[in-house]
Amino acid sequence: MQQTKNAFRMMLITGIILLFTAFLSGSRDSEETTVPQPVVSSFTVSVPIPPEITLCNETIDLQRLDMRERFDREINSLTYLHASTLLSIKRANRFFPLIEPILKRNGIPDDFKYLCVIESQLDPRAYSPSKAAGLWQFLESTARTYGLEIRDGVDERYHTEKATEAACLYFKEAYGRYGNWINTIASYNGGMSRISSEMQKQQEASAFDLLLVSETSRYVFRMMAVKEIFEHPQEYGFILKREHLYPPVPVHTVEVSTDIPDWATFAKEHELSYMQLKEYNVWLRDTKLVMPAGEKKTYRIAIPKKEDLYFNKKRNKVHNKAWIVDN
Repeated sequence: MQQTKNAFRMMLITGIILLFTAFLSGSRDSEETTVPQPVVSSFTVSVPIPPEITLCNETIDLQRLDMRERFDREINSLTYLHASTLLSIKRANRFFPLIEPILKRNGIPDDFKYLCVIESQLDPRAYSPSKAAGLWQFLESTARTYGLEIRDGVDERYHTEKATEAACLYFKEAYGRYGNWINTIASYNGGMSRISSEMQKQQEASAFDLLLVSETSRYVFRMMAVKEIFEHPQEYGFILKREHLYPPVPVHTVEVSTDIPDWATFAKEHELSYMQLKEYNVWLRDTKLVMPAGEKKTYRIAIPKKEDLYFNKKRNKVHNKAWIVDN
């Protein structure tokens, strides 16, 4: 194992030396062009673009100039947004095991987990300026349409499993309209009405061929780039070990069907702090829970074991071995 690590380090060092040598050699060989020596100790290298990419089992040709350049923009942006991309990979180790089975059960391609990454960077508390919330960034109106409860003290947009189920309902509806996953992905950002309207106006059948607002135009390419980096992180400079990934935290659930006057007291009864209780139940949005009048409801509260709230490298399961350089 140590030999493998040393070899990997030597490859990196050798690559840097070769790049630096080539840079200096190029400036010496040219008498007409003077290239100043870099004043930084790192290089920014443009990412190579493959001829095609596969997303949701669809092969996307990147030979067309605009397709190539749109992918180039996203893969380079995400490669050099070091902190946010790195954190997303770490968080994926915790959240992908929850998301993937729900996608599979609903017949949604596994690649849709990467849509979740570009929506929220896998931050369960994500809240946008447009008031979209949670991992899947639902607006209130859309969330209610797909069955999520939002009221005083409860916002299921922040509930990982329930919000994923709601997202799957949207994907199935959009796929039923378009018959392909690429348009379905674009519609998650632009809206089904807008995508359908623009397809009719512009006489095109694919979102790739539509003139859309910048965010929607970039959306599918960003998802393609996320997939590429997540599947080959070391190639893009993201070097992680087992202990760097955020571990999945197993929980058991406690059913609650009456008012909870104080979540802090409830937390202490289950050997948790108020903060820890809210960390694993982000969808609880108040200090108390009041049941809706005239309704019988039962909520399942996630309770982690106290020992699982402490880091243990040996217990840290790696969801995808491609993410780390050691096992």
